[in-house]
Amino acid sequence: MKRASLIPLLMLCFSLPIFAQKALVFTNAEGAIHGYDPVAYFKEGKALKGNPTLSYDWRGASWHFASQDNLTAFQASPEKFAPQFGGYCAYGMSKGYKAPTDPQAWTIVDDKLYLNYNLDVKELWNKKQAEHIKTADKNWPTVSQQE
Repeated sequence: MKRASLIPLLMLCFSLPIFAQKALVFTNAEGAIHGYDPVAYFKEGKALKGNPTLSYDWRGASWHFASQDNLTAFQASPEKFAPQFGGYCAYGMSKGYKAPTDPQAWTIVDDKLYLNYNLDVKELWNKKQAEHIKTADKNWPTVSQQE
């Protein structure tokens, strides 16, 4: 390979991180919230696994639902049902970083869904919940833009 053709290739490789998309929603192979139905937290008061055949793509993630009614409700108002901080751990966000979550470690506060890393972290988060929410809300605009 000629040296002249190597330079553009190297420039492209080093510039790719600039174009990398920031993950605004925590997702894995099962989808957002590990494939759990975000609407069910509000309507059923519990974590329910969604059905992959009842899915909706929103903000770069696949959201799954336990019923057609829940899918329709989410499509009409995703901001109402989606977890805060893109589904990243609310406690972690209050500390200034993104962390994955456990769908069983959840809380609804003022009609907003918050997820935590696990049940132990949820207990920590609950001890100063209002303070953590306030700090996490401040951190989210900056932390959401990090890889």
